[in-house]
Amino acid sequence: MLDLFTIFSKGGIVLWCFQSTSQISQLFVPSVNSLIKTIILQERTGSNNNYTQDSLSLKYRLDNEFDLVFVIAFQKILQLSYVDKFLDDIQLEFRDKYKNDLSRKNYFMNFEFTRNFHEVLKSAEEWGKIQANIPKQMRSYNESIKSKKTVASMIEKKGENDKENKKNGKVELQKNGISDVQQNIVTFNDEDIIAQNRFKMAQKMGAMNSCKLKKNKDKTLKPSPKAAKQPRTWPLGGNVKDVSSLDYTKDKANNNPDSEQNIEANNEIVGQMEGNIKDIEIESDSEIEDSGEEEKFETAADRKKKNDEKKSVFSMFKGLVGRKNLTASDMDPVLEKLREHLASKNVAIEIATKLCDSVSSKLDGKVLGSFESVASTVKTTMIESLVQILSPKRRVDILRDAMTAKQNDKPYVITFCGVNGVGKSTNLAKICFWLIENNLRVLIAACDTFRAGAVEQLRTHTKHLNALHPAKRHNNQQMVQLYEKGYGKDAAGIANEAINYAKEAKYDVVLVDTAGRMQDNEPLMRALTKLIKVNEPDMVLFVGEALVGNEAVDQLVKFNQALADYSSSENPHLIDGIVLTKFDTIDDKVGAAISMTYITGQPIVFVGTGQTYTDLKSLNAKAVVAALMK
Repeated sequence: MLDLFTIFSKGGIVLWCFQSTSQISQLFVPSVNSLIKTIILQERTGSNNNYTQDSLSLKYRLDNEFDLVFVIAFQKILQLSYVDKFLDDIQLEFRDKYKNDLSRKNYFMNFEFTRNFHEVLKSAEEWGKIQANIPKQMRSYNESIKSKKTVASMIEKKGENDKENKKNGKVELQKNGISDVQQNIVTFNDEDIIAQNRFKMAQKMGAMNSCKLKKNKDKTLKPSPKAAKQPRTWPLGGNVKDVSSLDYTKDKANNNPDSEQNIEANNEIVGQMEGNIKDIEIESDSEIEDSGEEEKFETAADRKKKNDEKKSVFSMFKGLVGRKNLTASDMDPVLEKLREHLASKNVAIEIATKLCDSVSSKLDGKVLGSFESVASTVKTTMIESLVQILSPKRRVDILRDAMTAKQNDKPYVITFCGVNGVGKSTNLAKICFWLIENNLRVLIAACDTFRAGAVEQLRTHTKHLNALHPAKRHNNQQMVQLYEKGYGKDAAGIANEAINYAKEAKYDVVLVDTAGRMQDNEPLMRALTKLIKVNEPDMVLFVGEALVGNEAVDQLVKFNQALADYSSSENPHLIDGIVLTKFDTIDDKVGAAISMTYITGQPIVFVGTGQTYTDLKSLNAKAVVAALMK
């Protein structure tokens, strides 16, 4: 039984609505609004067109030609087999009846659709009863995909150049009654003979070349016009000239861990991080620019002749132009190529599939102009979707929030969490440097009581940060202080003590460093949940690597799931933002940013781009998408 059915435009105008009782609207309106906010507006529509919230289930269809949305709402416990057929039929019925008005965008007329609705619904319910009585038949083996596979398709071949030779040889061998195993043996022996002949030929050519060198010994060799590839030079990599400056053993006698006299401040970086963090810039020869784009497109016939040439992502779709309405079959080859491209750029394959399904749902039925191609339309839509996904849904301004908390006489608390070795402590120190550059006093809580050397690492960072800003002491107190209680202690208790100490000592920000933990480690995940629940930080940042692909999805999903399951609270505090580290090591393979943001729906607040305190940037959505679509 359907509880609610509504038709509305993508602009938010309700054209027609049906509800079983007057009280249904109070139950389903929040769910429909959530569907619009989280699915339709955020470009997360997929192939199943299903959305669930609590005990409610919603099915929807997008009509891209007239910019309409058809939504059905019912209880999730109901198994309605006719819903998909009903949505398709009701969409066609409404389009056919009001086609002329919809083409003129006349959304404010009185749509008399009650009788048509009940007729289509009755027909769909009868169809569902008939389908329920039909016994399901098992698919035969001949109808399966596995039956269509041949032995030849499962044989791994070493090279494409010998493909035709092997094929012809196999046909001859099969004619003579030789099995596949014998064929492999014969091919192996032939390759040995070819290798021996090539070796003999190389010996002969070597002897001939030596004779030519004797004749031309007076002639000088001309250098190759092509310059040799230069090795990559890493910043702060060090060379022979830096040995003296990098040798710290000379001052070993003065290396007192409690002394700051042996730390030399690098005043060159002081003052570079004042104000908001700068956007990251990615250098890439992007192919998403409009200039000269169509010249790179080729037909399928040209593509077969140029397999080894570097082609654009959409170079095989030049012929698909001038279609009246886009269909799934038109977009399938483009989306398949796009899905492979996104996966090669480190986007999780599950996310890449959902993105392509979203683009397909958004464009299905859209009318193309005379000079618009399928490839360019799909590409433009995908770029818009990616930029929208990476753009923050809410404004994250840590400086403003910290100032507000300071006016209320309480510290602004940020908790860092993540798996092992992603750079939590290092990026915590970068963020701390940015905060003290903006005249905020910071207390670092060393809550990693598990890893050996974690407290000493933070202590070293604290001494260096104070040496950089000795003039910004507040009432003869340092700008950065470390609160630590050693190892083997309860992290939640240390964080609570640090926050209380920050209130008394008038610190503006508390940065809580936690131990790295794998997402499947239940005891450590329970400990992290306890720390967050007890101390209620203002922001929980997940620190993740830009190097990971599918692993990023698993990490974020399980971290969020653990925080929800182990908190035993109706409104658990989940991840509020992401810190993406090691961004300088991935070139244009920036897909992890898409995967992480798509899964959590939370923004990427900081991007780590190096090893110094100033190597901290904010995410530029357009630059990342440009590198992703390269």
